[in-house]
Amino acid sequence: MTKLTIAAFKQQLAHHPDQTLLTAAQQDPRKGVQQAYQQYLKRQAARAALQTRFDQHMRLERAFWAAGGQYVAGIDEVGRGPLAGPVVTAAVVLPQDFDLVEVNDSKQLTATQRERLMPQILSRAVAVSLGVASPAQIDALNIYEATRVAMAQAVTNLRVAPTRLLVDAMQIPVPIEQVRLIKGDAKSASISAASIVAKVARDHLMATYEQVYPGYDFAHNMGYGTAKHLAGLRELGATPIHRRSFSPVQHVLRP
Repeated sequence: MTKLTIAAFKQQLAHHPDQTLLTAAQQDPRKGVQQAYQQYLKRQAARAALQTRFDQHMRLERAFWAAGGQYVAGIDEVGRGPLAGPVVTAAVVLPQDFDLVEVNDSKQLTATQRERLMPQILSRAVAVSLGVASPAQIDALNIYEATRVAMAQAVTNLRVAPTRLLVDAMQIPVPIEQVRLIKGDAKSASISAASIVAKVARDHLMATYEQVYPGYDFAHNMGYGTAKHLAGLRELGATPIHRRSFSPVQHVLRP
């Protein structure tokens, strides 16, 4: 058997190698082959770690399905803390064969990772829905109640009717059984998927608002009270998307 070149080893190790190739790579004394083999082992270990985490995050969903349940929805929100823009919520119902192991709490992912995962979640999910609470609603109700209203909207708008909700810490005003989880987006794949969908949707919206209301750096701060945002508030005043009940905005508006 002709010995493979180092380049051929690298190529085959990167594309689902069989056991014969792995044994040959392990025994090959060439430094380049050993480096490629060690890189392969690291990739496999990383994939195994992702799978283990994913299996942990799917425990609640799998227990629900094993007990005869059909549709369980994960719900999460993004945007409770900013001074401007809406709260955006998402409800996601995953299929029983969902296997997108990279799905994780949106805060643990980079913007690039979230953008890559978003369309994959949308294409694989049984159902996805958004809910939105406007700055005016936030000012009228308070941020907690407005978030609950937006979460209820997301659940109600799903095209299937879930019989259990997995929720990140909050109670949603809908007559459906709910499991409230502290830091749920790090404990449930459904909530993690919802956090990604809500985050990407809101980030895109705030980037659009940057074009409508320049001078506040919305595309980068997403409405949070950064130095550039506060400087814009002092110089330009509040926009229609600012939350006038929030104290930093009230301070700027105070005569």
